[in-house]
Amino acid sequence: MMCAETIKTDKEKPPVPPKPKDFSSPQMNEFKKLLCNCDAERDSLSNVLDLWDSIPRYVVSRQQQEKWRKAGTFPLLVEVPFRYRGRDLNIAIQPCAIKGRDGIVRNYLPSANEELVEDVLRKIAADKDCGYYDASETRAGVVFTLYMVRKELARRGHTRSYNEIILSLEVMARTTVITTTADKKGKGFSSHSNILTNMNRVTKDTLAEDPKATWFADFNRLASRAFDDLTYRQFNYARLMSHKTQLARWLNKVLSLKYLNANVLNSFEIRFSTITRDSGLLGAYGRPRDALAAVDDAFAELTNCQPPLLARTPDKQIIYGEHRKIEDVVYTLYPSREFVAEIKAASKRQALAEQNLNSVDKSVDNLRGSCE
Repeated sequence: MMCAETIKTDKEKPPVPPKPKDFSSPQMNEFKKLLCNCDAERDSLSNVLDLWDSIPRYVVSRQQQEKWRKAGTFPLLVEVPFRYRGRDLNIAIQPCAIKGRDGIVRNYLPSANEELVEDVLRKIAADKDCGYYDASETRAGVVFTLYMVRKELARRGHTRSYNEIILSLEVMARTTVITTTADKKGKGFSSHSNILTNMNRVTKDTLAEDPKATWFADFNRLASRAFDDLTYRQFNYARLMSHKTQLARWLNKVLSLKYLNANVLNSFEIRFSTITRDSGLLGAYGRPRDALAAVDDAFAELTNCQPPLLARTPDKQIIYGEHRKIEDVVYTLYPSREFVAEIKAASKRQALAEQNLNSVDKSVDNLRGSCE
């Protein structure tokens, strides 16, 4: 019989601010210790989270949502199957209703806009002494201002207004994501939560007076678990934010998490079918050739960006079925020297973090033993 592990849905309650000690917890200190040679290099780095960033939660574009609104067909739930490290999982995304400045209530699903804001919040948590972590509650989060978020987005080429940022924050705080096991292997899994939880919202009047007023929000519980489990890796955040397409950003994160043996002698294979299934970003294309072209464009971004992630255009092996119908495509990727160096630095930093947290755990155990 499969035993289910469940994370309960957050209930409506007043936001609970972080405690001062949470800003200097051992887990948060390690999250901030990005391995680099100078301040400029540190500015380009952030963290990518293994399980959480593998969940395709930003799969519906704002354009598609507007089409649904006009047609009166906005779905009550969007489900996306995906695979994580050999296990079949499923995410169900429940939209939220938000009243606009015009007084009209509209349904929203998280999109690329929200993904960019979440990446910025994570960068702020790691880079500006604004991140906190409470081990007793497995609770990680960030203190920020709208000014900080807007400035960072603009600096990375994604300018947004204050109202657009507030909308993205509200969508992430109100949208429920339900991640469950889709297979019958081993222990079952179920997680119900918002993308951001426990968010402290500043009123409109306060915003008008001071866009630098302080907000705080907890990250999703699955994201918070990565702080204790050390299932995060540093990666080139500046490169990520330079990409124009959401698919290129998805590939960037996937390769940063999975291409751990990156070397000039070790290529990496990924299939078109895998990209389609696990990104959730190609379903909107009506014709397979358009989806294939989108993948080619994304790989071109990874090759032509600065610094490049790929050394050259991937090799393509087309797998044909009956009547020369394309069944799949196997892409063989070759890493750039810069990406190889980044992967090595990320692996070294992760090993150091494991050593440091293990040392903290042993010290705590020794202290407990001396008190007994």
